[in-house]
Amino acid sequence: MAKKVVATLKSGKGNNFTKVIKMVKSAKTGSYAFKEEIVHNDHIKDFLASK
Repeated sequence: MAKKVVATLKSGKGNNFTKVIKMVKSAKTGSYAFKEEIVHNDHIKDFLASK
């Protein structure tokens, strides 16, 4: 299934999107977690700036 998703994102309108991985620190434990999201290229900076 992953191959199909990757192939879809590389062709057509899918090439306007990027998978962004952001490291977020937990307020309670102080540990870090990773937040992954597929974001439109115009909204990458907004995603990285948000907490």
